[in-house]
Amino acid sequence: MKKLMIGALALAAGLMTSASAFAADPITFQLKWVTQAQFAGYYVAKAKGFYDEEGLDVTIKPGGPDIAPEQVIAGGGADVITTWMPAALASREKGVPLVNIAQPFKKSGLMLTCRKETGISSPADFKGKTLGVWFYGNEYPFLAWMAKLGLKTDGGPDGVTVLKQGFNVDPLIQKQADCISTMTYNEFGQVLDAGIPESELVVFKYEDQGVATLEDGLYVMEEKLKDPAFVEKMAKFVKASEKGWDYARANPDEAAKIVLDNDETGAQTEAHQKFMIGEVNKLTEGSNGVLDEADYKRTVTTLLSAGGETPVITKEPTGAWTHAVTDAAGLK
Repeated sequence: MKKLMIGALALAAGLMTSASAFAADPITFQLKWVTQAQFAGYYVAKAKGFYDEEGLDVTIKPGGPDIAPEQVIAGGGADVITTWMPAALASREKGVPLVNIAQPFKKSGLMLTCRKETGISSPADFKGKTLGVWFYGNEYPFLAWMAKLGLKTDGGPDGVTVLKQGFNVDPLIQKQADCISTMTYNEFGQVLDAGIPESELVVFKYEDQGVATLEDGLYVMEEKLKDPAFVEKMAKFVKASEKGWDYARANPDEAAKIVLDNDETGAQTEAHQKFMIGEVNKLTEGSNGVLDEADYKRTVTTLLSAGGETPVITKEPTGAWTHAVTDAAGLK
């Protein structure tokens, strides 16, 4: 009996050791915004077990209007965040050493959407108009564009009046603004849903205006990258996330359903999420997660050339990105 007990204890100890050896590595991931198809690849990776396959236990934290991912990670509330590069570079210059480790989004979805009845047909017509702009780090591409156009943003006769836009399309619907900020995959659809036909709208895509900057990259704190174990963990995260994005592009309807299943607010609709994933897939297409240095340089050049009264960045960043993680993930 004694031998049996010893054998049982030894077996139990062995099982415990084995379980601890294979315990999933925890990662806390902070999103830039609320649960929606903008982040479908990550929710798909979690739902389909891609993170599990890499030995990761990923917690996805939704964002919101009062959540700045850069502040969350600086305060230790996340291991990795997704944010726009202008916001990340601005934070880096201000002392929060963020580093881009992967870039799932190849193109920008940012636009200004205007009513035709305002008489706006080109950027030359912006002068004297009221333009809706998102803040909390989203204003940087807009400010760079206005500086490039030589337009002040103080509401004077030779500039534009900036309306601090909420994260909705009300200012355009209620005619409080001549143009508002929209994303191809979200608010533009809301404008159409509100009953304004596309024929009555004029759209200016930042991509078409030569002032597009990189959006929705993955960022970590620079100090963490000194730890090889952390780099390896992030490599697994990026690899599984890219698998999620690949799956979302191949299975958009299922991806939209997975997003809805994760929306604890109940605010999202199936129709809008299907619209969104269709548009988001256009922005991630052509990227395997590896940051294209030419895209990075274009973003920096846009921000530096803007100058203006409130420059986004004042000098060329150093150490703001790395291929160490995507290289470790085997992505080329």
